[in-house]
Amino acid sequence: MSTTEPAGLAWRTSSYSAGNGACVEVGWRTSSHSAGDGDCVEVSDTSATTHVRDTKDRLGGNLSITRAAWRTFLSDLRRG
Repeated sequence: MSTTEPAGLAWRTSSYSAGNGACVEVGWRTSSHSAGDGDCVEVSDTSATTHVRDTKDRLGGNLSITRAAWRTFLSDLRRG
Protein backbone atom coordinates (compact mmCIF):
# COMPACT_ATOMS: atom_id res chain seq x y z
CA MET A 1 0.00 0.00 0.00
CA SER A 2 1.31 3.44 -0.78
CA THR A 3 0.01 6.60 0.75
CA THR A 4 0.91 10.24 0.42
CA GLU A 5 2.49 11.21 3.70
CA PRO A 6 2.25 14.69 5.18
CA ALA A 7 5.37 16.82 4.72
CA GLY A 8 7.60 16.71 7.79
CA LEU A 9 6.11 13.46 9.12
CA ALA A 10 8.37 12.20 11.91
CA TRP A 11 9.06 8.47 11.69
CA ARG A 12 10.19 6.76 14.89
CA THR A 13 11.13 3.27 16.02
CA SER A 14 8.18 1.47 17.54
CA SER A 15 8.36 0.61 21.24
CA TYR A 16 7.35 -2.91 20.15
CA SER A 17 10.57 -3.43 18.16
CA ALA A 18 12.81 -6.17 19.49
CA GLY A 19 15.94 -4.03 19.60
CA ASN A 20 17.88 -6.53 17.50
CA GLY A 21 17.96 -4.50 14.30
CA ALA A 22 14.57 -5.83 13.16
CA CYS A 23 12.82 -2.58 13.95
CA VAL A 24 9.45 -1.33 12.90
CA GLU A 25 9.27 2.38 12.16
CA VAL A 26 6.01 4.20 12.54
CA GLY A 27 4.84 7.65 11.58
CA TRP A 28 1.18 7.19 12.42
CA ARG A 29 -0.20 5.92 15.73
CA THR A 30 -3.67 4.97 16.85
CA SER A 31 -5.06 7.77 18.93
CA SER A 32 -5.35 7.05 22.64
CA HIS A 33 -8.86 8.50 22.31
CA SER A 34 -10.01 5.70 19.96
CA ALA A 35 -12.65 3.37 21.35
CA GLY A 36 -10.74 0.15 20.62
CA ASP A 37 -13.60 -1.38 18.66
CA GLY A 38 -12.19 -0.82 15.18
CA ASP A 39 -13.61 2.70 14.92
CA CYS A 40 -10.20 4.25 15.27
CA VAL A 41 -8.41 7.34 14.17
CA GLU A 42 -4.67 7.59 13.66
CA VAL A 43 -2.64 10.67 14.39
CA SER A 44 0.77 11.86 13.27
CA ASP A 45 2.66 14.92 14.40
CA THR A 46 5.02 17.20 12.56
CA SER A 47 6.70 20.17 14.15
CA ALA A 48 3.72 22.47 13.51
CA THR A 49 0.82 20.24 12.49
CA THR A 50 -1.18 17.26 13.72
CA HIS A 51 -2.63 14.99 11.04
CA VAL A 52 -5.67 12.79 11.66
CA ARG A 53 -6.97 9.98 9.43
CA ASP A 54 -9.47 7.12 9.58
CA THR A 55 -7.78 3.76 10.23
CA LYS A 56 -10.28 1.99 7.97
CA ASP A 57 -9.67 4.40 5.05
CA ARG A 58 -5.99 5.32 5.15
CA LEU A 59 -5.99 6.34 1.49
CA GLY A 60 -8.99 8.61 2.00
CA GLY A 61 -6.90 11.60 3.02
CA ASN A 62 -6.26 13.25 6.34
CA LEU A 63 -7.23 16.29 8.31
CA SER A 64 -4.34 18.63 9.05
CA ILE A 65 -4.67 21.11 11.91
CA THR A 66 -2.24 23.17 13.95
CA ARG A 67 -0.86 21.51 17.05
CA ALA A 68 -2.36 24.32 19.16
CA ALA A 69 -5.83 23.60 17.70
CA TRP A 70 -5.34 19.86 18.36
CA ARG A 71 -4.45 20.54 22.01
CA THR A 72 -7.53 22.75 22.36
CA PHE A 73 -9.70 20.04 20.80
CA LEU A 74 -8.37 17.39 23.22
CA SER A 75 -8.80 19.73 26.18
CA ASP A 76 -12.41 20.37 25.19
CA LEU A 77 -13.02 16.61 24.92
CA ARG A 78 -11.68 16.04 28.43
CA ARG A 79 -14.00 18.69 29.84
CA GLY A 80 -16.78 16.95 27.95
